[in-house]
Amino acid sequence: MAWNEPGGKGNPNDPWGNNNRGGNKNRGGGNQPPDLDEALKQLMDKLNGLFGGGKRNNNNGGGNKSGGAGGMIGIAATILVVFLGFQSVYTLDEQERGVVLRLGKYLETKNPGLQFKIPLVDQVIPVKTTQVRTTEIKERMLTEDENIVEVELEVQYRVTDPVSYALRVELPERTLSSAAESALRHEVGSAAMDPILTTGRAELADKVQVRLQDYLDRYQTGMVISQLNIKDSRPPSQVKAAFDDVQKAKNDKETLTNQAEAYANSVVPEARGRAQRQLEEAAAYKERVIARAEGEASRFEQLYSEYRKAPEVTRERLYIDAVSEVYTNASKVLVDVEGGNNMMYLPLDKLMQNLPAASGSGTASLSSSDISRLTDQVLNEVRARQSSSSSTTRREGR
Repeated sequence: MAWNEPGGKGNPNDPWGNNNRGGNKNRGGGNQPPDLDEALKQLMDKLNGLFGGGKRNNNNGGGNKSGGAGGMIGIAATILVVFLGFQSVYTLDEQERGVVLRLGKYLETKNPGLQFKIPLVDQVIPVKTTQVRTTEIKERMLTEDENIVEVELEVQYRVTDPVSYALRVELPERTLSSAAESALRHEVGSAAMDPILTTGRAELADKVQVRLQDYLDRYQTGMVISQLNIKDSRPPSQVKAAFDDVQKAKNDKETLTNQAEAYANSVVPEARGRAQRQLEEAAAYKERVIARAEGEASRFEQLYSEYRKAPEVTRERLYIDAVSEVYTNASKVLVDVEGGNNMMYLPLDKLMQNLPAASGSGTASLSSSDISRLTDQVLNEVRARQSSSSSTTRREGR
């Protein structure tokens, strides 16, 4: 039989404790539903017993109401105390600093560890000050030479002033992104496209970092830039083909320029060396000519002093030396006879061939004595022919 089936006896499985209600004449029979008011009163009696309200007195209704209200207040007070106890204790880890606000006004900054606060009065804002945070920006910008480039920027930063970070700026991350974009646009707009795409990335990153840090300091964000990198810079995809052609032409120009410079570096030093050698040869020739001229002048002065002492001897000696020099460089001599129409021919080469046999020497070179004898022979021959020519002329005149 189920616990709620009608019958004369109660069911021991009845959860409402109405085991004997089936025979209760006052309740109208055993098939009546459970009394909810009775169940609630029993629950309140148990709670009052736990919190000092006493047992329910069926003969005094007012006492039951006051005991129930006192129990509810005790429960509420206990829950409130437990809640406030949990709210008054908090913990900050090693990376965090706690900015404490009391009734919305800054009070102090807490260090890591177990800390206490006044619940519902103090507010703690934890800020991580040792963590290196990263934000990335990707923008399309216009350069100074009116070209469009796409730049990807990565900013790494730390929070050094938790009060400024938490209170002076409403949205620090958005402020950093806006400031970084502004600094990047300013520097890109002041530079040409080629350095941004090739060798000028590091310089551009340094300039952007300095300008961005200046912005953050002026905004009092409490953030310091640890490192700023330009991850990529490229032309827009719509003009990439044309840009590649331009870059290829520039690379070809640079290659040809390097080849020309290499050729110039190999030719110019050689030309300079030849020019330096010619200058040195000219300087040596100059010194040689000056020294020769000075020697000739000194010799002439010495000769002149000797000539003043013995003019005739010196004149003849000069003549003999001149003739000897001429004979040395000539193999044949033609002599014009004074007062005649004939030319006298002297075969010096034949005479020189006969001299070694006469002197007994085995060489064809002329010594000073040979030249003197040859000169004397030539002079005698000239005098003889002159005298012969003059006698012939006298006979013809007769």
